[in-house]
Amino acid sequence: RSNYLLYIHPVKLFSLDKDGRIFAKLLTFLFRQVIQEKKASLLSKGGKVSEAEDESQLGGKKRQALMDLLLNLHVNGQQITEEDIREEVDTFMFEGHDTTAMGITFALYCIGLHPQMQRKVQEELDAIFDGDARRHVTIDDVRNMKYLECVLKESQRLYPSVPFIGRVLNEDLKMSNVVLPKGTTIHCHIQSLHRDPEWFRNPEAFDPDRFLPENLLDRHPFAYIPFSAGPRNCIGQKFALLEEKVVISNILRNFTAVSLDPRDKVLLKMEFVLRPAQPIRMKFFPR
Repeated sequence: RSNYLLYIHPVKLFSLDKDGRIFAKLLTFLFRQVIQEKKASLLSKGGKVSEAEDESQLGGKKRQALMDLLLNLHVNGQQITEEDIREEVDTFMFEGHDTTAMGITFALYCIGLHPQMQRKVQEELDAIFDGDARRHVTIDDVRNMKYLECVLKESQRLYPSVPFIGRVLNEDLKMSNVVLPKGTTIHCHIQSLHRDPEWFRNPEAFDPDRFLPENLLDRHPFAYIPFSAGPRNCIGQKFALLEEKVVISNILRNFTAVSLDPRDKVLLKMEFVLRPAQPIRMKFFPR
């Protein structure tokens, strides 16, 4: 009989357990079955995805779903295999769960420290949902969460889920009087970058107004990179923001959050994902 703790942490131990191997096998089978069904549907339509069935109106533009985009490339002879598709979809859907969970955690913590900002978020949500705390969130609702988005971005500025990234230089890079040669691996500490006073006045303060449109005009586009930047940035960043808006809006429509510890008491543990060293203590009161 498996130890229940193996289901919780660490994941590597669960993957070595019998049940873990069965789980991985079933998950792989599920992905392959879905890909085969979508591929068969695509081929039956002459290699083109049905616009009505497989495109969304997110952001006012019709966008093809990730799997359909990859399958189109596969069917039309591009160098991408079914296994490549499975790995990309797996990355998009599952690899971001831990980072998104930490993003939600730190956002709620910051909101719980600032009652006035929390009330402003709740007023925005009450206006969007007309006071209905039970209605499901729609994509139009998400687009109207302007102030909540500023709050989430400011939380990600102070607590980026991935605190550092690595890059390999593809050409020599001169910095001051030092030349870093091509092929050098460099690391960018995002958490420090986000606290640069050149781009963020009073950088330790929690101020969602930094992300109002009028305050973004003179900011360097790479001064704020919670999801990395450039051609190798996070493919799931819009999906992550969507998840965070849905979860936090549902919580704050029903509860008021209160954080019990000041920021200087919340120690951080910097692994691949930024996380608190101890559990964050909060209370939630029904509205």
